Amino acid sequence: MNINPFDILKNAQKIQEQMGALQEKLGSINATGSSGGGMVEIDLNGKIEVTDVRIAPEALEGGDTEMLQDLIMAAFTSALEKVREAIGREMGAMAGSLGIAGLSGIPGFPGGFPGLS
Repeated sequence: MNINPFDILKNAQKIQEQMGALQEKLGSINATGSSGGGMVEIDLNGKIEVTDVRIAPEALEGGDTEMLQDLIMAAFTSALEKVREAIGREMGAMAGSLGIAGLSGIPGFPGGFPGLS
C-alpha cells in the first residue's frame, strides 16, 4: 500500500466535501434482494434502511413460518450484498478522483471498514 499521508492532508478539505456528498448519495443508492424465485423481495438503501418488503401470497401458504423466515433472511442478505458493492464502487470512485490509491487497508474504505468488507 503506497499512501503518502501528506497527500491526504493536502486533500483534507476535498476529502471532507466528498465524504459529505457520499453521505447524501447513500440515501439514493437502492438495491433489491430476492429469494425463493422472487417470492420475497426486500429493498434497501445505501444507509442500510429497509425501504420496502414484498411477500408473495404463495410464500404464506402452508403456514411454514421457518421457511418464510429463511426467505426473508436470504432476501435481506442479497440486498445487503448489492448495497455494499454499490457503496464500494462509490468510495472507489471518490478515492480515484482524489488521486489516492490503495485505500483497501484504511478504515472507512472497503476492505478496511467493518460491515463493508
